[in-house]
Amino acid sequence: VQLAESGGGSVQSGGSLRLSCVASEFTHKQYCMTWFRQAPGKEREGIASIRSDGFTKYADSVKGRFTLSQDSAQNTLYLEMDSLNTDDTGLYTCAATSYFCGSGLVMFMDRFYDYWGRGTQVTVSS
Repeated sequence: VQLAESGGGSVQSGGSLRLSCVASEFTHKQYCMTWFRQAPGKEREGIASIRSDGFTKYADSVKGRFTLSQDSAQNTLYLEMDSLNTDDTGLYTCAATSYFCGSGLVMFMDRFYDYWGRGTQVTVSS
């Protein structure tokens, strides 16, 4: 299984980006996928999760601005990020697991995930 992120870049505050995560050879019918973000000098945090049944969960810091979607035929998870601000700067990494992840904080626990991409950098300037 390989996860490959793309779509990061530099954008001004208020702008938008769409990140992609392609999951190769990940054919589990049950899964949970999450976008994590690590800002400079801070710990990695889960910000947006989706289960195989379509349930989504967002961190308060991105709720209303970020939106998950997926293309099952392409095995791709997207993260649409709008109204970006400087606090959104960081390395964005997607992770996946075939275990059921429930609906609570476990969705954002990095130790729960088996597969990780290398990340894509997002830089938001004021």
